[in-house]
Amino acid sequence: MNKATLVKIAPVEQQNKILRAIERFDFAMKVIRKEYLRKHSDPWVVAYSGGKDSTLLLQLIWEMLLSLPEHNRQRKVYVIGNDTLVESPLVIRHLRDTISTIAYAAAAAGLPIKTQITKPHIDQTFWVNVIGRGYIPPTRNFRWCTDRMKIVPTSQLLKRLISIHKRTILLVGTRKSESVNRRRNMSKHGVSGVKMNPHSSVDGCRMFAPLAEFEDDDVWVLLLQRKPPWGGAHRNLITLYRNAGGGECPLVLTKDDAPSCGTTSPRFGCWTCTVISKDRSLRGLIDSGHEDAKNFSRLFNFREWLIELREENSNRENVRRDGNSRYRTDGTLIMGPFKLEVRRKILKRLQELEQEIGQRLISTSELDVIKDIWHRDRVREDCRDALSATVTRETDEILT
Repeated sequence: MNKATLVKIAPVEQQNKILRAIERFDFAMKVIRKEYLRKHSDPWVVAYSGGKDSTLLLQLIWEMLLSLPEHNRQRKVYVIGNDTLVESPLVIRHLRDTISTIAYAAAAAGLPIKTQITKPHIDQTFWVNVIGRGYIPPTRNFRWCTDRMKIVPTSQLLKRLISIHKRTILLVGTRKSESVNRRRNMSKHGVSGVKMNPHSSVDGCRMFAPLAEFEDDDVWVLLLQRKPPWGGAHRNLITLYRNAGGGECPLVLTKDDAPSCGTTSPRFGCWTCTVISKDRSLRGLIDSGHEDAKNFSRLFNFREWLIELREENSNRENVRRDGNSRYRTDGTLIMGPFKLEVRRKILKRLQELEQEIGQRLISTSELDVIKDIWHRDRVREDCRDALSATVTRETDEILT
């Protein structure tokens, strides 16, 4: 649909928004086309979460590739998503479905696009850390999940690509208008929609944010007016946002991105996320009367229960995993990980939840790692108890 047609059928009050969105899209198209045709072969890596911003970014890149003669489509484009293994059910279903569709459509169109979904190492999943090691569910001050489940898996993929291609360019859908923090971070690093910036932690990688200056309205107008070139429609994505009133938890690549994951705004992210006080996206899906509302409610209640366990000191050890105690500046004890019996209770209830919703929530491999950690923890605990008993006995002998 061309610009003139859009203006003709749109209400007068919408015309300026539509024109602005189209102009920004066309300008971004020229910028990325120029970058893609530069005289080097550094592959592009597109951070794709399945949400509105990354979807529009991919649409922009795809349409740009289609506009080029086939002999100019030489630079490889990797579309990567991230599955923390505890993603919101509808979001991960949407991500997997679209990644599969994208891979098939790209091959059929002869585009140099490859797809991949990263996952945390089996030793660093949410359940291995909470149920295995007894880590308390993440808080704003102890957000151990972001590094292990998002940043590390994606950074490792980037490093593998750099080892092959020497350098790579990461394209992200981040926008200054997303939040005050996002605008501040992007401005601090000089990020704009027309230039590259070095990645803060991965050598050989540059970052590019073509949508940096886009507003929310621009994104929605363009998604509503343009069909995804890989097929289908954006209808499912739009419905998902409308029902939950949320935004996606982005594919986090640096610690500067981390505040976007677990903010107070309604976002789709991990259903186990305890950084936020209330999961308003999951709550929104429940209240919207979704066909899976009963199962979503069970997931919501389990998450609330995890928070209750975390806040009760009697559920936690008095020492940290290294056997040492730590104190705050006011002299109060910093509680350690969950006790072993609490971890067993969480696993039992999680497996009951699996039966209730008819869905696998923890893998066999994770269970194997958890049992191994429990065994080692029990041995260490027995050793500490034996050492403590020996010291007590020797002290008693000296005193007598």
